[in-house]
Amino acid sequence: MLRSWRVKLKLLLATVTLAILISWLYLFVGSLEYGRFLLLPPCLGEQARGDVEREALASRVRRVEEENQQLRLQLGQVAEQGSDGSPRWGPSAEDGVPPRGERSNRTACPKQQTVHKCELLHVAIVCAGHNASRDVVTLVKSILFHRRNPLHFHFITDSVAHQILQMLFQSWMVPSVHISFYNADDLKPEVSWIPNKHYSGIYGLMKLTLTKALPSSLSKVIVLDTDITFATDIAELWAVFGKFSDKQVIGLVENQSDWYLGNLWKNHKPWPALGRGFNTGVILLLLDRLRRLGWEQMWRLTAERELMSMLSTSLADQDIFNAVIKQDPALVYRLPCFWNVQLSDHTRSEQCYTEVSDLKVIHWNSPKKLRVKNKHVEFFRNLYLTFLEYDGNLLRRELFGCASLPSPPSNQLQQALEELDEDDPCYDFRRQHLTQHRIHLFFLQYEFLALPDPTDVTLVAQLSMDRLQMLEAICKHWAGPISLALYMSDAEAQQFLRYAQASEVLSARRNIAYHIVYKEGQFYPINLLRNVALANTQTPYVFLTDIDFLPMYGLYDYLRNSIQQLELHQRKAALIVPAFETLHYRLTFPKSKAELLSMLDMGSLYTFRYHVWPKGHAPTDYAKWRTATVPYRVAWQPDFEPYVVVRQDCPKYDQRFVGFGWNKVSHIMELDAQEYELLVLPNAFMIHMPHAPSFDISKFRLSAGYRGCLQTLREEFHQDLSRRYGAAALKYLTAERSL
Repeated sequence: MLRSWRVKLKLLLATVTLAILISWLYLFVGSLEYGRFLLLPPCLGEQARGDVEREALASRVRRVEEENQQLRLQLGQVAEQGSDGSPRWGPSAEDGVPPRGERSNRTACPKQQTVHKCELLHVAIVCAGHNASRDVVTLVKSILFHRRNPLHFHFITDSVAHQILQMLFQSWMVPSVHISFYNADDLKPEVSWIPNKHYSGIYGLMKLTLTKALPSSLSKVIVLDTDITFATDIAELWAVFGKFSDKQVIGLVENQSDWYLGNLWKNHKPWPALGRGFNTGVILLLLDRLRRLGWEQMWRLTAERELMSMLSTSLADQDIFNAVIKQDPALVYRLPCFWNVQLSDHTRSEQCYTEVSDLKVIHWNSPKKLRVKNKHVEFFRNLYLTFLEYDGNLLRRELFGCASLPSPPSNQLQQALEELDEDDPCYDFRRQHLTQHRIHLFFLQYEFLALPDPTDVTLVAQLSMDRLQMLEAICKHWAGPISLALYMSDAEAQQFLRYAQASEVLSARRNIAYHIVYKEGQFYPINLLRNVALANTQTPYVFLTDIDFLPMYGLYDYLRNSIQQLELHQRKAALIVPAFETLHYRLTFPKSKAELLSMLDMGSLYTFRYHVWPKGHAPTDYAKWRTATVPYRVAWQPDFEPYVVVRQDCPKYDQRFVGFGWNKVSHIMELDAQEYELLVLPNAFMIHMPHAPSFDISKFRLSAGYRGCLQTLREEFHQDLSRRYGAAALKYLTAERSL
């Protein structure tokens, strides 16, 4: 009997082999008929065919493949029986092991659902706090890099993330990308009753509320965690919605760790789940069906019942999603695991791919993030770092063939650019003025709470990568809040992040606001940077300085006392902090005015720029300052550019001035035009530390064209000043002509 069965099996194998050989021979002959070889890419059948010839070939290939599949099925039915005729079962997807055909997306090509190239894809992300706001930028970059469709991002945010992301996308101006924000505070009552041990806190439960939070007109959405990196076009994931059955409403990838199996440690008791459970880092939600099913009541009742024994969630919303699916498995569509390759410790993620091109979505779902243990973690880390440091300006590309919704700011900018004369000798200056820089506010944790102190003051400055070494020194001299605008590339911003986190001095401070203005153009946009730092202060007064200056010890307290004594809230005044400089890189910093005067007399200190630009600070009247004991008033003079303390609502800097020259002079001129008093503080000082000349000052010194354009911009500024302030501004034009 056994021998007879083996003979039959050998006969069937021989038949299958012969059929395959005949099939390939048939295809080869057919290819000669059409004048080309038919060893085509495996997914040819998915591509659009524009002529009858290719359609005929495709039909022939499909017919032969169907015959082969029937033969394989017969062979499989025989092979699944043991020698005793009993069935032999292997692991199934229900047991948590993907079928062989699903372990790699480089197997036979499945029938693909198509997404129209102009179809709007919706993505929902919960984002709260400074760190998550940084993470979400990398996620968005990876999506934009691969995308071919218009996108609508729906952000559920706290107030911090809302402020950061709103400015970021407003300044990024990516075509065919729409943004909506939803206040997480409005949703907190829906989930605040659920005890949660997960590090994400209450925001880790927000995805349960999306049917209520998102517009009722929205029928489906892809939901992503912030620690996701895409390695393919998100439209491929959107197309999976077309594979849902009538009962399926949620698309999820199986959890790749043993968490829900309950065997990670002794007495480990996870929430109920179907098999290995599902990971909620990537979710496909059919919102309209969920609403009809009564999703809100469904998850609430499940959570209430399970919490009676579990007491709290360990994995936030994921525990509750799994408990609901355990009750009704028909709700879930099992996504192939390459749509959520989970890189936490001790996972089966390596079974989701065999080659690099298998990867679709990488999920850094371990608290260790990039330090997670995985055989291929170096590759994954490099992929993540590629997007982390990728120049976001390159993602501002149009989607050809898709109509974009009109954007007034974008249209106005485009019109202004078109009106520029490329033959204008100062075209580059005017083009830089119109450049739209991406801005990431509060790049690092910022926890300063503005006190009801009406005299509080923030130090405001700007810098680039070559001035980072000044930050720690300034922190030691200034204890109060600081607002800094940093001009950097995407890669430099990450270098700065590592520098700040590694610095004991900087990491200990939470009252320093770092605002990244991303590089674009050939000039340093100094006044844009100052305006960004100025606009994001939270105190009534600001100290407008430059990063190369060290304020005297105790200046923060001295300024607050001066503001109170001079009753600045009742008058329009600018308090001048006298500026000095040293030519020595190592300086014993003076602890008092008396020490400074002694160093001034010995020649180790100088009044600022006395040897190259005396007009800039001469009106401070240093001779009078030496003996002054009370604040004294000085008059405006041409080219005066002191460092001042003013109210936070002071005039903005004129952004037409980029690079070197007239960027502070124009601001002081406008303060004077608005009738600010200029008061010199008698016991305050700051010292400029030496550094290499900037690139822009070198261009100013070497290029006559540069200096000529600066003169043109000055004249245009005078004209604008006259239009705004009338006859009162004539003195500036007269003073300019008399020089």
